[in-house]
Amino acid sequence: MTSFPELGSPSAPWTTTAAVWRALLALAVVFVMLATTGWTAVRSHRAGGDVRTAALSAWLHGSIAGHPLPRPDAAPDTLARFFGSLTGAQRDRLADHYPLVVGNLDGAPLTLRYRANREALDQARKVEKHRMRESDLTPSGRRDAERRMHRFESLMDGERQILAFDPTGAGRVAEVTGDLDRAERVSVVVPGVDTNVLTFEKTQRAYTAPVGMARSLYAAERKASPGTRTAVIAWADYTSPAGVGMDAATGKLATEGALRLRALVRALPGSAPVSLFCHSYGSVVCGVAVRDMSPRVTDVAVAGSPGMRADHVSELRTSARIWAMRDPDDWIQGVPHLEVGGLGHGADPVSAGFGARLLSSRGAEGHAGYFEPGTTSLANFAGIGVGLPSAVSCAKAASGCADDLA
Repeated sequence: MTSFPELGSPSAPWTTTAAVWRALLALAVVFVMLATTGWTAVRSHRAGGDVRTAALSAWLHGSIAGHPLPRPDAAPDTLARFFGSLTGAQRDRLADHYPLVVGNLDGAPLTLRYRANREALDQARKVEKHRMRESDLTPSGRRDAERRMHRFESLMDGERQILAFDPTGAGRVAEVTGDLDRAERVSVVVPGVDTNVLTFEKTQRAYTAPVGMARSLYAAERKASPGTRTAVIAWADYTSPAGVGMDAATGKLATEGALRLRALVRALPGSAPVSLFCHSYGSVVCGVAVRDMSPRVTDVAVAGSPGMRADHVSELRTSARIWAMRDPDDWIQGVPHLEVGGLGHGADPVSAGFGARLLSSRGAEGHAGYFEPGTTSLANFAGIGVGLPSAVSCAKAASGCADDLA
């Protein structure tokens, strides 16, 4: 996406080639530095079969009342009509027999998905508990099994509303805070690298994990507009890069995640406006997804972004407002904001030339502090989330970022 100007002198081709190599070298140096200073993490994927694949196979061979079950990748409205044709007992029977499928079906009733995912979590918990007792398991493997078991138990606590769950590999999960069926405004938090079932929530530094981000945003939205019914989704239902390595430097996983994010928005109940809050690599996912996103998405706010796979907001081809912020001590500013040969993610969203509305991040610290309670960054997110974008605080260098908004 980065273009190099044509020069009139005979040395122009060499100049262009040199510029490309300098850009590639800059990217290589940054990622090597990040890798050797501890930023690159290694994510282990569990051995064994893909339980979701087995569950999908069983569903495709199943039936209810003598009728075959619909394809799990059918359009949400098709799946909604199917479940609407069933009795309550029949719906519950499907959730009990195929929890790992029903819990992830866009178009299935929300309460049924919550029920199914609770059952799927319980089954996954039992698998990890059994795995802990396997004699040939290494100490590291036993610790991993114990951590996963406790995570699944936590996700089953109380009245938690798990919208999606897949224990395969590092695991994917999404959770709803608030009443999604009745919401007047919906916010979706899209996190970045190293997001999986184990990092979905944290006891320490809670607001750096998707659950803490979403709960913090929900509380701030309630404070900003007590009369507005809101719902916030902590969306970790995509495969994110494992650490700041080559996967994080390319758009492959973002492209795959964008398909899932579009499907989520397309299947949301009702017609409430939707805002996306995208952190770090999550902003790459949002940048790809918004190019073909439902018009329900009115706002996309990115924080600590390495780029949105674009050089200007116009390339995103969306009617949604694009907001951007970055804390002065966020290390992401050291990553080259360009795209060359598939590496990098395009222009810096907080640069003047990109064209985003620049928000203040006052109070946020580092790369992961944007959802910390009491920060201006969180208050700005909340204003956007409840539909009061004119109340946001702009970055000092971009005062008037919301002047044209009611």
